[in-house]
Parts: sequence; structure tokens; C-alpha cells
Amino acid sequence: MTTSTPHSAPQTTDMRKFLVLLLGSIGVVYGDIGTSPLYAFREALRPFSHDGVSHEEVVGLISLMVWTLTIIVTFKYVLFLLRADNDGEGGTLSLLALLMKKASRYNKVLFFAGIIGAALFIGDAMITPALSVLSAVEGLKLVTPALSDYVLPISVAIMVALFMVQSRGTAAVSNFFGPITVLWFLVMGIGGAVHIADDYTILHALNPLHAIGFLGHAGFVGLIVLGAVFLTVTGAEALYADLGHFGRRPIQVAWFILVFPALALNYLGQGALVLDQPEKIENPFYLMFPEWALLPVVILATLATIIASQAVITGAFSLARQAIHLGFLPRLEVCFTSETNTGQIYVPAVNTLLLVGVLILIFTFGSSESLATAYGISVTGAMVVTTLLAFQFLRVVWGWRPVTAAICLLPLFLLECIFLAANLLKIHDGGYVPVLIAAAIMIMMWTWRKGTMLLREKTARHEIPLEAFIASIERKSDHAPVQVPGTAVFLTSVPDKTPAVLLHNLKHNHVLHQHNVILTIKTAGVPYLPDDQRFTLTKISERFTKLELKFGFMETQNVSRALGQCRKAGFKFEIMSTSFYLGRRKLVGDAKSGMPQWQDRLFIALAGAAIDPSDYFHLPANRVVEIGEQVVI
Repeated sequence: MTTSTPHSAPQTTDMRKFLVLLLGSIGVVYGDIGTSPLYAFREALRPFSHDGVSHEEVVGLISLMVWTLTIIVTFKYVLFLLRADNDGEGGTLSLLALLMKKASRYNKVLFFAGIIGAALFIGDAMITPALSVLSAVEGLKLVTPALSDYVLPISVAIMVALFMVQSRGTAAVSNFFGPITVLWFLVMGIGGAVHIADDYTILHALNPLHAIGFLGHAGFVGLIVLGAVFLTVTGAEALYADLGHFGRRPIQVAWFILVFPALALNYLGQGALVLDQPEKIENPFYLMFPEWALLPVVILATLATIIASQAVITGAFSLARQAIHLGFLPRLEVCFTSETNTGQIYVPAVNTLLLVGVLILIFTFGSSESLATAYGISVTGAMVVTTLLAFQFLRVVWGWRPVTAAICLLPLFLLECIFLAANLLKIHDGGYVPVLIAAAIMIMMWTWRKGTMLLREKTARHEIPLEAFIASIERKSDHAPVQVPGTAVFLTSVPDKTPAVLLHNLKHNHVLHQHNVILTIKTAGVPYLPDDQRFTLTKISERFTKLELKFGFMETQNVSRALGQCRKAGFKFEIMSTSFYLGRRKLVGDAKSGMPQWQDRLFIALAGAAIDPSDYFHLPANRVVEIGEQVVI
């Protein structure tokens, strides 16, 4: 007879939930970094392919790769940055939102650091799918040279199909992500472990002195090689950005029990293979496997790269939603593809932008070898920005002294700057591509932020204090506007001023509702807010009430649902007798004031691409009244 304690069922449930998160984190979080062995060592060997590579150079290269993984991924991201969270959410913009709330003196500096990091991540999200899928499909050349001409069409077909299914959501496909990626890491690890026996001296690479010695003797070539070595840590930023989806512990456990050992074994195995058979320098990853296993490994690698691409695309969607809520981008359509997981979203505009960018990169570069030269700048740049933000995090949030924070982060910062310098050497070989992509996105974000501030300043000149307006309405008993039954909700971004749409309604329709609500919607500096902090209700007079709704920057700003919560708290109104008044502005550029003419045009174009506010805020479609006005910017 067996007995169970009262705690056994909850413990079993918790363990099952942890294992699900563990499996999911392997599939999503580590999908990107798990495909690096396909091309990282091959590209690092490229400068030595003509003259031959010596034993010391191979050991030094592998040592560099293993210790780059150890220092940057293990120490910086897995052990440190996963603790630097904003209420459980990670990523550049999540950290930026926390710091801008805590340290107002550095808002401008933090803002530009944040948009640089975000722009570089979007650039990474374009290059990663193109590079990963090309490198996997190119394995078909080794199966049979007759398939060489089909590499490009197959890669394009995979990319188009991947972006087309985004609108359907990844919930069903994601169930397969974890098991496939686990199999991928096991195959990589076993494949590498088998070949370590080819030359046991490769184990000397575990000594970091070989990495230092390689850099000391390689000279300028060593700096070039560093650009390729950094390919081993692609996906580290996505690791931090996905913190909110899986939690810190599953991500950390997955890294130490499977991902890191598999990557280290594979790189060591590739190194031993090249030491034993130098002729396999052309493609050491695929040539580790016997001929009969080549086609299955190519298929598995292709699946793994699709998963890696999906992870980066999903990260771009999440970053775009954060940027919208933080005021860095106009309101774009955000579709939720899961009823239970709010992290599974689809942003059509971002999806189209990424697809166009990926296809242009595939057709422009044509091979993973050419595209690898364009890679690295966006990743290293984003990492440098994250380290700078982490310095502020240590000072502002954890309360460390500046000297202590600098001592801890300065070695890491200098190392990343060296990697960035190495990647900048590839500017003329295609490295300008991620720089141009990031620059374009930065200009868009800066223009939107600057334009909205100028628009706010211009409209503020004609605003009337709300209390003065209400007092004047109450005094005009003889010429008071006609009062009509029902409730009118006027949306405004400045709660202390009279909404322009209210003034226009009075001017043109000469009516005032029995109940009038001045509604302000704000985004908090935290990812999620509890329902008891959702709204603040302030009664001004018998006919006027101020209502402030707050949402976290990871939440859907659903006004209808929030008003339902207000009703439960005692705010009485009937939705069928309520009208929502929105102001629709027609923007006209003015080259003599505000921004340059090109920036005016860009801001107006961005404003035109924004989703209708009634859709964005989920207002009842048949209860919305829009009143337009023309504004010169």
C-alpha cells in the first residue's frame, strides 16, 4: 500500500510545467545559437584555406570559440542578464523602459541607446533567417552536386512559406520545436564527441591560454578571424529577449545540461576532424557525418534553421509591440494567435518588412559564405548596447557604486568592442548591409518620437485647461449647449486639458452629453499590471469624470474590457448609450518649422501606416464617432 503526501500533486504539476518550459526554451530560445556550428568554424578557417592551417591555429580557433561561448553567453547572459529583468521581462527595450522610469536624467542617452539596440536586433532578424537557411540547404551540394542549382530556389521557397504561416500562429508548430531541437543538439553533440578521438590534442583548446596565444601570433589576420568567431554567439540577444516567455530557471538549466555541452563537443569534434583530415576544411560540419547520414542531417539542419528563424521572427514581433507601446513606433496592427499565450503575436507590417528584407539578402548575396561577411555587426553592436544598459541597471536598480559596476563590466565591454572592431573590418564586403538596415530603422523611430513631440507641442498651444472649461460651461446657464442623454467618452493624451474633439463637438453640434468621461490611456514601465491597478476614476463635477487606464507594455490595450472592469468597481454606464469620440488629424508638412521636409514626409507616412485607434484600443465599432482636424507640422 502506498500513500501520498498532500504536496505530491502540486509538486508533480510544478515539475511537469517546468519540463514543458525547459523543452520549449530549448526549441525557441536556443534555436538560433544552435545553428551556428553550421558555418562559424568554416568561416573562421576561411583566411587559412589557401595556405593551410597549422595545428596551433586550429586549437587556438576552437579555444576562442569555446571561451567566447563561456564568457559572453554563460557569464553575461545566462548567469547575469537573466537576473536583470523588468518584472520578469527581458530584452533591450524592456530594460530601457525600466531605466527610463528610474533614471530621468539620462533619458535622451538611454533613448538613443535603446533604439540603436532595437534597430540592430531587427537587422539581425533579417540576416539570421537568410544565413541559417542558406547554410543548411547548401548541404545538398554534398549529397549530390546536381542539386547545387536548386539551393537558392529551395531557400526562397522555405522563407516564403515560413513568413506566410505567421498569420496562422505558431502554437501548433511550436509543439514540435522542442523535440526537434533536442534531437538536433544530441546529433551535434554525438557527432562532435565521436570525432574528438581523431586527435585528442584538440582538448588543449579548453585551456584559454591557447586562445590568447592564437591572437598574439595571428596579428591582423586574427582580428579578421574574430569576426567569424563571433558567429558562435548569434542568438544570445534573443535568449535575453525571450526571458518573459519561459522564465530564468528553465533557460539556465537548458543551457548547462544540453545546449552548452552539445555546442562545445561539436566545435571540438570539428577541430579534431580538420587536424586529422585537413582536406575537409571546406565544410567540416557536414563532413563529420558518414555518407549514409548526410541527407538526414541536412534535413534535420534545415528544420533546425527554420526553427531558429521562427525564434528571431517572433522576437521581432515582440520587440515591435514593445516599441509601439513605448512610443517609438506608430500603432501597428497586432494580432494574437493564441488564446492562452499572450507572447504569440503576429504583426503584419513587421512580417512583410522582414520577408522583403530576407528575400533581398538571399538574392543579393546568393550564398551563406557571402552573407556571413555581412553578419556580426548587428549582433556585436546590440551586445555592446546591452552591456551599457546593464551598467545603468547595476547602478540604478541594484544600487551598485559606479566604480564597482565598471570593474565588473569593463572587461566584458572591452571584449565586445574588440569583436565589434573585428566585424567592422567587413564593412566593404557586405558589412554595410546591417548598418544600413539599422540606420533606416533608427531614423524611423527617431522621426516618430520627434514628430509626436512636435505635434504635442503644437496642439498644446490651443488647449484649454479642463477645469476652466468645465467652470465656464457650468456658468453659461442661458447659452448652455443642449444636453442629450447618454455617456460620451473623449480620448486624450493630456488629462488636464480639454480634448480637442470635445471642443469640436460643441462647436459644430452644440450638444453636451449627460455624462462626459475624459479618458487617458497610459503605458506603464512594467510588462503587466494587476487589475486593481488598471484604472483611476476622478469625479470633477456632476457631468464630468476623468478616467485613466493603465496597461503594461506587453499587454493588449483593450479599452472595452477595461471599462467592463470599471463597471464591476462601481463606474455606472451602459455601453449601448455610450459614444466614443476620437479626433482624426490630417497632417500637413511645413518646411519652415519643426523638422526638415524629408522628415515631415516620413512622419506623415508613418502616421498614415498606423492602425485606426478604434481598432487598436478595441473600441465598440458601432459606438465610435470621429471628428477630423488639420494640423500643420
